[in-house]
Amino acid sequence: MKRLFAAGPIWPLVAVFIVAIWAAGVSLTGVSRALLPSPVLVADAMRELIDDGVLAKHVRVSVVRLVWGFALSTALALIVAFAFARVALLRRIVEPPLEFLRQIPPLAMIPLLILWLGIGEAQKIGIITLACFFPIFLGTTGGIAQCDPKLIEVGRVSGLSETEILRRIVLPSALPSVVIGLRIALGQGWRALVGAELVASSAGLGYMIEDAQNLARTDIVVVGVIVIGTLGLATDWLFRRAIAAAWPWVRVEHGAETHA
Repeated sequence: MKRLFAAGPIWPLVAVFIVAIWAAGVSLTGVSRALLPSPVLVADAMRELIDDGVLAKHVRVSVVRLVWGFALSTALALIVAFAFARVALLRRIVEPPLEFLRQIPPLAMIPLLILWLGIGEAQKIGIITLACFFPIFLGTTGGIAQCDPKLIEVGRVSGLSETEILRRIVLPSALPSVVIGLRIALGQGWRALVGAELVASSAGLGYMIEDAQNLARTDIVVVGVIVIGTLGLATDWLFRRAIAAAWPWVRVEHGAETHA
């Protein structure tokens, strides 16, 4: 049995099993399609959305928003984390307001962001940036804090500048924690994206789900949920492959990032 599960990924079998249970449950209970449509109805709805080009449009809009928000949050989080490592006074001043902001759910900031940034793309990207920032920031600061002080001292004795120490010693040491933060941030970004698109939006997967709910199209709602989950899995897989290609000494397996 162990060899069977080790032979390759079993997620296709799991997906087939879930769909079979879903279909059997709908058939046996006779539940209304308005509450839970059958897999056949959901597949028909997905085919309709694909043929009309509607699904591709919403996916494109959502992915672009996620990429912008994730990129901005990554840049900001890395800059702030390494600035804290370099300037202790800056950390003592800025860390309390950041900790306060970290306790506030990003979706609770939607009304303020609408007032400050309007109802366009900036507001939605801002929500995603807020959601992604803290996992990356905390992962990076934690990784920096775990760097062996003896390695840093060796770097100073060897004549390395503070910038070189950060680049050649601290960053490689912190990389596993940074990767964990980035992977968590990706998941948080998808959650925040859907929430942001439920308010004052005219496109995106969140808007598609909200619009389908208003029209009592539960089949389209389920399509949206499936697409979001699939895109989340795909982005995480691509991210892990990119990490493995760029830094092969960092192993990314089953959610654990370690040095090889």
